[in-house]
Amino acid sequence: MKTTLTVIKADVGGFTGHSDVHPKLIESAQKSLESGKKKGIILDYHVAKSGDDLELIMTHTRGTDSKEVHELAWDTFVGATAIAKDLKLYGAGQDLLADAFSGNIKGMGPGCAELEFEERKSEPILVFMMDKTDPGAFNLPVFKMFADPFNTAGLTIDPTMINGFRFEVWDVYENKRIMLDTPEELYTLLSLIGTKSKYVIKRVYPRAGNKVPENEAVAAVSTDKLHLIAGEYVGKDDPVAIVRCQSGLPSQGEVLEPFAFPHLVAGWMRGSHNGPLMPVGQKNSMTTRFDGPTRVVGLGFQIANGKLVGPADLLGDIAFDNARKKALEIADYMRRHGPFEPHRLSAEEMEYTSMPKVMEKIKERFEKI
Repeated sequence: MKTTLTVIKADVGGFTGHSDVHPKLIESAQKSLESGKKKGIILDYHVAKSGDDLELIMTHTRGTDSKEVHELAWDTFVGATAIAKDLKLYGAGQDLLADAFSGNIKGMGPGCAELEFEERKSEPILVFMMDKTDPGAFNLPVFKMFADPFNTAGLTIDPTMINGFRFEVWDVYENKRIMLDTPEELYTLLSLIGTKSKYVIKRVYPRAGNKVPENEAVAAVSTDKLHLIAGEYVGKDDPVAIVRCQSGLPSQGEVLEPFAFPHLVAGWMRGSHNGPLMPVGQKNSMTTRFDGPTRVVGLGFQIANGKLVGPADLLGDIAFDNARKKALEIADYMRRHGPFEPHRLSAEEMEYTSMPKVMEKIKERFEKI
């Protein structure tokens, strides 16, 4: 029997502004998923939050892209949206870009990451949830987890990992993908994913010689771009990721290590600024300063016969205190730039924010020189 882990997120209303999730929305989601569990749609669930995003973590045996599971998530978000509207929460139903469920959550607004796998003797899995950024924010940490020996010692001393990993990279604007093998195609991989607004890591697979079958993805990232779905800026994508670890894969500590470096990501205020990615625990995921800084929450689970054991609030540990301090120093530095690049995104990326509406108002006033 294969187990599927599905993580689906949506911003259905902020409390207050764009900062947090109201407790009543979490309570509503828990009741909805409990009903789905009793009906046999899912085996287990956990409701979490990251900033103003409601996060649904579910296990089942229906495989990826399950109509029943995705519809349960959609109905859960619709129910929470109704409460958000009653409470007049900000941006109620913001990520629900369709009028009704149409068979799959993808392309409807919410972000989704899924993995299907045969459970190993021990199956530790980490779920990462970001707020106020886009899917490209995962490029650097996922690369470091599975391809950087300075981060992941197992790439050099674990005989089951030494053949490396295969990366599935998507061009999110052209709807194309490419498979690249590391370490042989390391430089080609970096040449793409360094342009994180266009090329994003979607999945990672083990290669021959690993304990995990080559056709079983061991990491998955949500790559949904809200502005490409809606046709205009409606909020940042706020991606989620699932990473399996141990026994032929990076250890839990190697998976967490990249987040000790608060690298610069796009998003933050109005989805229009570069700033640091700050690792936090659940209780500190609320975004405040300049609607940020961008946060990442990391929860650890053991999967046992399709059930979720956990979570462990891993990025809330004191080991990441220095990263948080550094992130706040970087935030101070970037904020001093005000509306100037590199704090504000480049002109090319600003095309996918609300900036074009400003330019539309003054375009007739430009004169030829």
